Amino acid sequence: MAAPPKAAPRASAGRGAKSARAIDDRFGPGRFLSKAMKKAFPDHWSFLLGEIALYSFVIILLTGIFLTLFFRPSMGEVVYNGSYVPLRGERMSEAYASTLHISMDVRGGLLMRQMHHWATVLFLAAIVIHMLRNFFTGAFRKPRELNWLIGVALFTLVLLNGLFGYSLPDDLLSGAGLRILYGVILSLPVVGSYLMYFLFGAGGFPGDALIPRLFTIHVLLIPGILLALIPLHGVVLTWMQTHTQFPGKRSTNRTVRGYPFFPVFVAKTTAFFLWVFAATALLATFFQINPIWLFGPYRPEDITAGSQPDWYMGFMEGALRIMPAWEINLWGHTLAMSVIIPALVVPGLLFTGLAVYPFLERWVTGDHEVHHLLDRPRDVPVRTAIGAAGIAFYGVLWAAGGNDVLAVRFSIPLFWTTWFFRFAIFLGPVAAYLVTYRMCLGLQGRDHDLVTHGVETGIIKRMPDGEYIEVERPLTAEELAPITDARPSPAVPLARPALDGIEAPANRGPVNRLRVALNRRFMTDLGGPPEEPAEERQAISGGKG
Repeated sequence: MAAPPKAAPRASAGRGAKSARAIDDRFGPGRFLSKAMKKAFPDHWSFLLGEIALYSFVIILLTGIFLTLFFRPSMGEVVYNGSYVPLRGERMSEAYASTLHISMDVRGGLLMRQMHHWATVLFLAAIVIHMLRNFFTGAFRKPRELNWLIGVALFTLVLLNGLFGYSLPDDLLSGAGLRILYGVILSLPVVGSYLMYFLFGAGGFPGDALIPRLFTIHVLLIPGILLALIPLHGVVLTWMQTHTQFPGKRSTNRTVRGYPFFPVFVAKTTAFFLWVFAATALLATFFQINPIWLFGPYRPEDITAGSQPDWYMGFMEGALRIMPAWEINLWGHTLAMSVIIPALVVPGLLFTGLAVYPFLERWVTGDHEVHHLLDRPRDVPVRTAIGAAGIAFYGVLWAAGGNDVLAVRFSIPLFWTTWFFRFAIFLGPVAAYLVTYRMCLGLQGRDHDLVTHGVETGIIKRMPDGEYIEVERPLTAEELAPITDARPSPAVPLARPALDGIEAPANRGPVNRLRVALNRRFMTDLGGPPEEPAEERQAISGGKG
């Protein structure tokens, strides 16, 4: 006897279809999702750097929620009677005592603290490397200038939030950093005293208002801004624009070679999130970071020898250490230039330079084209050399932040290390620019040799006349495409020829002359698809004998 047909699944499917149509009629996601599922994502390892930053932020949020349940943002004084014996009976703030409680008494508390700290370190490292990749490949050009500016803002906000976050426990190490911040803020002309009042309260440093206000900024204000900017940066604008890609076979400025968002990219990015989570958990489990119980509670009369901030604040520490003493007294007011320059001018140059560079390069190059195809760094030696000079500038300042540690480790006077870094901050970027520029030219020459002569095989042949030669094979189409395929030029000539001995209007005036000179310098040694002499290609493929 035949079983009756099953109508329930059809009814269920009908209800599901009706619900989907109702949602689509009201919010209209159907067309967007249909297109989004098919969006192509290039398969290149460097595109994962942004995902590391995103997933680190997710881990920061999850662990931060856990820590918020137990942390007490108060400067009220208590006597510690917890399980950490060496500090029993010590007077300390509630913030420090609650951090000890999280580390020693809350189940999983120390793991959460360390995961939170390591995720922040990875978050900033991923942002920095991601920005460097975008800079060296020209990914900041039209139509992605807004995304670049959002990235610079994210970097600045995360850096500040990291500083405020590791200052919350009120331990001796973070207190020393806050004391430096207090001095820096007070040294600012006009606005310094007002900023000090808003952050530290009427009592000044350390005061009772600092930790509660830092807590509000750290867990509410800046994360709220990040929650708005990160989806805009990583999802909305990315989906509205064509994904960037490196030159290669079937990759052009109008077509993207990659895999669809669903199911390939979804599967890969889910697995990658698990890898990032696992790496953070392993770091937190086996590598200790910020052991506040060893530092003790902050007291203004105590100092620490060899104290170092987290790596991302090292550049400002180094700038403060190598800046010579310099004060200017005008009309009864003192300008502490030894603090203003390293704490205000140097970070201002760094972050402002990052923000305006896309517009400055466009002004120099005259390039207003849309770029979805990335540059190879070797093909734009001026930009690559500028980036290397910036890395050297930052690296010297970062290393200078440990001048006392270097002096102790290598048994040399602190005076020597300080003066070494004072010279290196000027000579290092120049040397990095020159060396990087020459490396780009060398790599361009190597590409030309690969196209015209092929790849060395290691096979030696003896010719009829007794000569020994190495057999070379021609590049495959896949290997040849990144070098020889046509791509938009990163710059256009701005100089105009004189007409009847009269200088062209585009070349007149000091500003236009400067622009033309910079344009000419930028276009010097630009890499491009090398020519392939037919006879040499025939010799490569056919052999010599």
